[in-house]
Amino acid sequence: MVEAIKPVSSLKGRDFLSNLDLSPTEYRAVLDTAHAMKRGAFKGLRPLEGQTLAMIFEKPSLRTRTTFEVAMNQLGGHAVNLTNAEIGLGTREPVRDIALNLERWVEGIMARVYLHSTLEELARYSSKPVINGLSDLLHPVQLLADYQTIEETFPDTRGLKVAYIGDGNNMANAHIQCAVLSGVKLTIATPRGYEPNAVIYMEALKLGADITLTHDPRAAAEGAQVLYTDVWVSMGQEAEASQKRKIKDFAGFQVNPAMLELIDPEGIFLHCLPAHYGEEVVEEATLHRKSRVFDQAENRLHAQKALLYHLLS
Repeated sequence: MVEAIKPVSSLKGRDFLSNLDLSPTEYRAVLDTAHAMKRGAFKGLRPLEGQTLAMIFEKPSLRTRTTFEVAMNQLGGHAVNLTNAEIGLGTREPVRDIALNLERWVEGIMARVYLHSTLEELARYSSKPVINGLSDLLHPVQLLADYQTIEETFPDTRGLKVAYIGDGNNMANAHIQCAVLSGVKLTIATPRGYEPNAVIYMEALKLGADITLTHDPRAAAEGAQVLYTDVWVSMGQEAEASQKRKIKDFAGFQVNPAMLELIDPEGIFLHCLPAHYGEEVVEEATLHRKSRVFDQAENRLHAQKALLYHLLS
């Protein structure tokens, strides 16, 4: 059995709303734990025995709900699923009151929400850790799994060429933050007018990240060791007029086998899923020999299990 890693004391009880809530040392500890857990560390152990995670969902979920619930179960704890239809986040009850109730019953809160400000309000009023399971601004738990997947092919990420192609959305913002922690050379290619959050971008540059913004997807893909994309139309943006406009604006940004030929011969392709086949990606790309898309989905379990272990142990 792989030896279990001791929890990092500085992480206990902390919120995780963004990747930069972790120091480089803490980020390294979480990913090292995720790798160890995938190899079998903690098998048969129950470090979160008797602990409960409340899971709040304003948005639908396959990977986030399943992996957090299975992670708590495998660590000996329990997860409670709370849909917005049941709790009425900010409508039936103020976010403040929900936080002040939940902190009396559970050891942590994971929330998948529309507005990042909702997470900030939950964290402000809850004395227990609040984890960002996705917001309109960031998706930090996804990036932990992404970098675990990247490190399985490229153990040393310093100077690694990572290209993100698509919308400058919460995923692009989270990639910018992880460029600070991982030391990669990140290129983000978006159509004009779809650039990532300027505040997050400028903060990362001040922290020393190597990030290039471009409007040329083929130039971004050329020689990249990691190519990444996400949906062009996120949940909540499905209005027909908006969707038609975006599909037109993103012409040339689709990841297909021809684009995968531009990346490094040993390079890999990632997509956080769900995929909108025929838009940002084609099925042949997710099933391509360079694709690690389903390894990436598997690693949501291990990365989040590692995060929970350090925050709640």
